[in-house]
Amino acid sequence: MRRYLRAAIVVLLGCAMLPISASADSPYEGYIYDSLRNTPQSINGYLYQDSIDGYDLETGPFVEPSDIFVAEDDTFYIADTGNNRIVRMDGDRNVISVVAPEEGEGKLSSPKGVYVTEEGELYVADTGNQRIARFDSYGRYVGQYSKPDSPLLETGFTFSPSKVVFDKRGYLFAVSEGAHQGLVQLRPDGSFAGFFGANHVEFSWTRLLVRYIATKEQRDQLASVRPPEFSNLFLDREGFIYTTTFGIRANQIKRLSAVGVDILNLNESRRYGDYRMPVERWSSLFEAFVDVSVDANGVITAIDQTTGKAFQYDQLGNLLFVFGGLGNQNGLFMTPSAIDSMSDGTMLVVDKTRGRIDRFRTTPFADKVHEAVKLYVEGKYEEASVPWHEVLRMNSNYDLAYKSIGKALYRAERYEEAMTYFKAAKDRAGFSEAYLEYRKIFLRKHFDVIFGGIALLYALFKAYRYRRSRRRRAGGAAAGGGWKRGGANL
Repeated sequence: MRRYLRAAIVVLLGCAMLPISASADSPYEGYIYDSLRNTPQSINGYLYQDSIDGYDLETGPFVEPSDIFVAEDDTFYIADTGNNRIVRMDGDRNVISVVAPEEGEGKLSSPKGVYVTEEGELYVADTGNQRIARFDSYGRYVGQYSKPDSPLLETGFTFSPSKVVFDKRGYLFAVSEGAHQGLVQLRPDGSFAGFFGANHVEFSWTRLLVRYIATKEQRDQLASVRPPEFSNLFLDREGFIYTTTFGIRANQIKRLSAVGVDILNLNESRRYGDYRMPVERWSSLFEAFVDVSVDANGVITAIDQTTGKAFQYDQLGNLLFVFGGLGNQNGLFMTPSAIDSMSDGTMLVVDKTRGRIDRFRTTPFADKVHEAVKLYVEGKYEEASVPWHEVLRMNSNYDLAYKSIGKALYRAERYEEAMTYFKAAKDRAGFSEAYLEYRKIFLRKHFDVIFGGIALLYALFKAYRYRRSRRRRAGGAAAGGGWKRGGANL
């Protein structure tokens, strides 16, 4: 009996010592897309940490929060829309201050967006009051930006700001609900500076075909098709504005230059989010990216309301991680409405329906990927190869690591090795470029042998032709002499 008991204890201890995978603790599984749009399983980059709903705070619970902004000191501001207030908190879940004037000009109505300058000034998209309210670093109301008066605005234009940023020149950029012309740009004095970075109507074969068979009234309706409006915006440290758009299949995330040109998708049309979307009523749903955040290293994270997932990309648009999803478990969302990141990599996701902020911590795998991406973007390709190799030891399915190592080897002119990594990454373009350079070097290196071989073959061929022609002549002469002798005997 004791022997069986000992055996059982050993088995239990052995099971307890087995490693527990990150996915076992998470309601979602990590995955990425390879170059063939397959979804190899990947280690999770982010895991659920905790939630802040306000029930344990003296300020009370949040009600339908819509936005979040993380300041330079890692304090974060929550646009608590249902409570008509802005709540400032620190990373230890302590409330620092609340901006919620109950009366006077500063009283807020359904604020949906918040932006904070380096000096601590607040710009609030006071949607219900159709204005942008400004508060100083102490939370005191100091002014507003209301609907601009300009002949450039359409008749009936409604200024309904839902998101806002403030650049170093003192210009305001706002997402105005219903404004399909682009972001509303205001000068420091509040005057209208124009629309910025407008979207375009996507080409449609169906629309083109209908134009040829439609009546005049139907064609007029087609002519009134408007470009999709922006859903959110983010100002990075370099002064570039990132935007999100829902209702389109490609380029849903943009990086706008100073003149409003998308420089993130400059050379190609790129699709963000899942390639295989859920199907409803026989048609595939569209992604609905509602917010985007960019960290100090240029890593882009956007949240999709349709799937409830957060998608993270490097500066070049390569997918790094996917986390989250729809559901009521911790780590999943009901209605994600905003996202931002802290300096230590912690992601904050606002769930509007649940009225809370979910915090996600990075895994060691994500830390290693971020280290490699940072070095690679800085142009330190050889140094980046070290963490990329460690990434592959953790996850041999991570194609971006193969591709990045291949590019580093290519730049180091180690083309034959680069071909091996490009092949593993299924990167045909990279493999072709490496092969072309490898072939050039091979030809230069063995030129003497190749040229000598060609010369030898040519000489042999000429000798063969010469001998063959002599044999023909000799055979012809012999046949001619025999005919003459035979003719003389006749």
